[in-house]
Amino acid sequence: MQVLLDDDLGRLTLRRLSPWDQLLAHCLAARLDRDLADGARPESSAPLAARAMQLTSMAFRRELAASLRRILVPSGRPRVPMQPSLSAVRTRGLAGPPRVPVYRPRISEFTPGLAGLADDLVASGPVPAQGVAIVTRLLADGTGPCYRKTSRDDLGAIIERASDALNG
Repeated sequence: MQVLLDDDLGRLTLRRLSPWDQLLAHCLAARLDRDLADGARPESSAPLAARAMQLTSMAFRRELAASLRRILVPSGRPRVPMQPSLSAVRTRGLAGPPRVPVYRPRISEFTPGLAGLADDLVASGPVPAQGVAIVTRLLADGTGPCYRKTSRDDLGAIIERASDALNG
């Protein structure tokens, strides 16, 4: 896998990612997602570039969109038929992964925006890693606005930021 990376002179150069770069991207995923969500350029380091490639792959985006749709189901949105992910079938059987309870009143309030993010994620063509990273962080943060009533984060602002980044 080859990526564009900044060289010592600030120019973009084509470089092959090593298995080490890919392993670092996997192990440091949460930190790299935070950096990408905050606007870090994937070209600035090999681990960031590797993580950006993971995030923007269609398989990852489909899984993320399916996760968004799963939290919408209890909020009254019609159920969209979904295939269980291969990893869930392989590791946990058909029952699926364990789920953290969502804060339903807030999810219900922002159902259209969250559904729009799910649609944006599975749209054909490339998407910026920043938008995918924002959605990834939103769903991964068990203390965030999707899960906790006491969260001070503005879910509407996060949705708008992610949508702007995905459609940028």
